[in-house]
Amino acid sequence: MSEESLPADDLPEYAEQVLEVAELIPPGRVMTYGDVAEWLEDGGPRQVGRVMALYGGAVAWWRVIRADGVLLPGHELEALAHYRVEGTPLKEAGRASEGHLPRVDMRRARWDGGERAESHT
Repeated sequence: MSEESLPADDLPEYAEQVLEVAELIPPGRVMTYGDVAEWLEDGGPRQVGRVMALYGGAVAWWRVIRADGVLLPGHELEALAHYRVEGTPLKEAGRASEGHLPRVDMRRARWDGGERAESHT
């Protein structure tokens, strides 16, 4: 994930759309890369992941995650701090888990966009 952000004029249209969806996700909730693509009815998880990697530093990047709830490699501690502040539901890691880091509890934290979907155009 890049911490750099470009002026909106310099972003590809698809990147703007992905980042707009990321900004809609309420604190304490998450969407998967695939959820974002499905909501946009364009692209797929890899395209959304690429956008987040290149331009996601300008938005709440920790709210767009893998479907298995694993924290973003290389940014685990920063993401975890955000999740704890926002009250994002987590599953504590077992002793066998590498690094003993929790995962996001996808069943409880996943957001379908319903509360804001009506205003999306």
